[in-house]
Amino acid sequence: MIVSGDDRHTMQTLENQPQAKASENDVVNHLPAWKRSIDLVCCLLALPFLAILTLFMAVLTKLVAPGPVFFRQQRIGCNGRRFWIYKFRTMRVGADTSGHQDYFKQLIGTNAPMMKLDSAGDSRLIPGSKFLRAAGLDELPQVINVLRREMSVVGPRPCIPSEYEAYQPRQRQRCNAMPGLTGLWQVSGKNRTTFEEMVNLDIRYSETKSMSLDFKIIIMTLPALLVQIYDTRFRKAKVHPMPSVSIRSAQSVSPLP
Repeated sequence: MIVSGDDRHTMQTLENQPQAKASENDVVNHLPAWKRSIDLVCCLLALPFLAILTLFMAVLTKLVAPGPVFFRQQRIGCNGRRFWIYKFRTMRVGADTSGHQDYFKQLIGTNAPMMKLDSAGDSRLIPGSKFLRAAGLDELPQVINVLRREMSVVGPRPCIPSEYEAYQPRQRQRCNAMPGLTGLWQVSGKNRTTFEEMVNLDIRYSETKSMSLDFKIIIMTLPALLVQIYDTRFRKAKVHPMPSVSIRSAQSVSPLP
């Protein structure tokens, strides 16, 4: 079962707005053969884990939070094209998500690190789901989006429509690349970076993407996830400074031409 996105009010508000004009062929043309090959290999490797985790989540949700195993939410893809993203449901059915919009506005207007709202504890989460979110395992169903050519393994994380509407023209350039499961921002500090740093990293990737850069980002993803799990487990209200290895190292992965 699938429940629609966690921002129903936003979805209804934007439902009648015209979508960005980007045909399927336009989007596919942004995916080189080498990138599609990486996507297919990674998806084949991930499918067994997806099956096992789906069984685990089905049992978990039945025991502690009855309701759908999956939910879907509308996101913004390449060139502003909208699509439905799939995730494991990690919140209780009917959880209030109205605070997300206010939090996003604060992130745009400040230099605060982009910490998740649930990083300090969140009663909306179902038991056992905090680790799944920290490890990014709740996003594993997005291999379906990769197989459907709506996403790639490596690329900027897709934002929700209300966030995209609030972007400045330059900030929308982060959507010039196919969205991905992991990316330059994710391996450059993620929750320790600011909104503008995220935008700069995503634009940089869209302008300099290459096979070697994708491989390096994939290799750097596991260490980045371990740092993210550590932050979720041990970091409290105090915000630690970004490690020197994050942004600088990631930006040196692929020099500008």
